[in-house]
Amino acid sequence: QVHLVESGGGLVQAGGSLRLSCTASGDPLKDYHLGWFRQAPGKDREFVANIGASGGFTDYDDSVKGRFVISRDNRKNTGHLQMNSLTPEDSAVYYCAARLSGTTFYWRPSSYDYWGQGTQVTVST
Repeated sequence: QVHLVESGGGLVQAGGSLRLSCTASGDPLKDYHLGWFRQAPGKDREFVANIGASGGFTDYDDSVKGRFVISRDNRKNTGHLQMNSLTPEDSAVYYCAARLSGTTFYWRPSSYDYWGQGTQVTVST
């Protein structure tokens, strides 16, 4: 199994950037596909981005496409989410998640086996 810890969240003004990190321990991260999700108060957890185990496949929710970039460094057992041109609508707790199996349903939270504790991102006007 793998243990995930997110970091890099914080308060930023609209138009600014943040880089989230997801640090893994336990099993090698290279064995897992990674996803980033977010959850705002009163809303369901929603898909943000996905990256395959080797880093060769990425996909994004339409709401972040062109602004966010997902990446990973398997040698360092870390994943990243670079977030640019942030808006107040991006404010949420951001979670990284890992799954062993490949699936076309990578946008579903239920597809993931392990989750981090989350990191708060707040974008002010």
